Amino acid sequence: MSTFKFSKYNSRRSDVLGSNGSIATSHPLAANAGLDILKKGGNAVDAAIAAAAVLNIVEPMSTGIGGDVFSLLYLNNESKVIALNGSGKTGSKVNYKYFIENDYKEIPFEGPNSGLSVSVPGAVDAWEELSKKYGNFSLDTLLVPAIDLANNGFPVSEVIADYWSKSEKKLSINDNCDFLINNKSPKFGETFFNKNLAKVLKGIADNGKNFFYQGSVPKNIISYLDKFNGVLTEEDFYNHESEWVKPISINYRGYDVWECPPNGQGIAALIALNIFENFNDLDNEYLKLHYQIESMKIAFEDALWHVSDPKFYKTPIDQLLSKKYASERFNDIDSNIAKDDHEAGKMKSHGDTVYISVVDKEGNACSFINSLFQSFGCGLVIPNHGLAMNNRGSLFSLEENHPNKLEPLKRPYNTIIPSLITMNNELFSCLGVMGGFQQPQGHLQVISNMIDLKMTPQTALDAPRFNYDPFSGIINLEETFNEDTYEKLIKLSHDIKVLKGYEKGTFGGGQAINKYHNTFIAGSDPRKDGLALSY
Repeated sequence: MSTFKFSKYNSRRSDVLGSNGSIATSHPLAANAGLDILKKGGNAVDAAIAAAAVLNIVEPMSTGIGGDVFSLLYLNNESKVIALNGSGKTGSKVNYKYFIENDYKEIPFEGPNSGLSVSVPGAVDAWEELSKKYGNFSLDTLLVPAIDLANNGFPVSEVIADYWSKSEKKLSINDNCDFLINNKSPKFGETFFNKNLAKVLKGIADNGKNFFYQGSVPKNIISYLDKFNGVLTEEDFYNHESEWVKPISINYRGYDVWECPPNGQGIAALIALNIFENFNDLDNEYLKLHYQIESMKIAFEDALWHVSDPKFYKTPIDQLLSKKYASERFNDIDSNIAKDDHEAGKMKSHGDTVYISVVDKEGNACSFINSLFQSFGCGLVIPNHGLAMNNRGSLFSLEENHPNKLEPLKRPYNTIIPSLITMNNELFSCLGVMGGFQQPQGHLQVISNMIDLKMTPQTALDAPRFNYDPFSGIINLEETFNEDTYEKLIKLSHDIKVLKGYEKGTFGGGQAINKYHNTFIAGSDPRKDGLALSY
């Protein structure tokens, strides 16, 4: 028997209902900023951008203008889903031979050579692209709450204070780092200011994206990154632009589930859902989990090979998402024993991200993710800018024949994946689960909870989760599962560790808003500091 004390699972929060608009994200100040925008006549896109900018201030280890954006929009008047890829490319100075000649096994994701992992930040361009094309307000309005909080300070919340403290050593590579106070992270309840970042955001608000991609800002970023073996140039910034792309989808038990296409890993969630759709013994918790875990193993095997920049490699999306393929892979799963023979790419498995779900009174939805990848990205903070840089380029492969091989001006495998669900072309859910490689696993579990088990958004998010680490093979299991389920999974030869839900951020943090007739039903993950708001 297990020596771990299991906790009884109960849904810990109530769903939040409204009829005029809803927002859910991982910090109350960000949720309030988005709700204020909705009340002033903004739409789902406006609210998402305002909330994302605030999260840049209050949850700086997870997100920011030094990172990337992916977004899915549901346009109610057209009953249509569209996708924006706001991820950046690696630098034009990248030299693959350098890594081979210097015997690199992976691309440095932090430390003295971490400039090698920084790709062009796509967030600011994505904000402006979304705002200009689909927003009611411009950035000079949407960034005001974030600028105010950066200038006037905000109290640091509990979970964020814990995450921040874990990055002290990483951030210490910078002299006079904007995210440390006397070389220490701020404590729970302490007021934190970021006046340098406020100046940058004010410049963007007043001048648009050109303030960030042309002139002194990119020049200063590149100058600092060059001290850490940086690979970006001013021309790389100048040439960056987001791309509107065709979303990908499958039908799961009558519902259409939508994801962004590669270079995002959303296809992993769809592959896993497609495989798991063949399983019908949904009341059998341990067997359901076994098939979800095995479906996820197969999905990662495919995604970690096939997900790449579509300009360099054509992912066989139609084949990977076909029902025939899903049936074949389902038949590969043995109901009596776990398999460990799925190979995966050589990538790091942990990441921090923020996710924002918004539905407005017109029925439009914005599923929005903004991320630096790992905590504070590569750990480099641009002096006098209060700006942490991503390390998304560390997700490239150094294998010669890998589709996701490192090459100049190429978008890397990207973990951040917003999702939408429709039924008969009508919005059903706007959802996401952040947290590196946990994201497609979170989608699989939360979507199954809502569709298969008829859970409300909050209950679906509260429910215990597993986390499969595709690089170690370990299954992390949340301690609120039944102990009997744990024992039976052990007997199936799963390599299991039991963790608390908030431990190391392993199980991610999700947000979801469902539409039921004219009512919005919203939930926010209790593993984070955030909440859902409606009016």
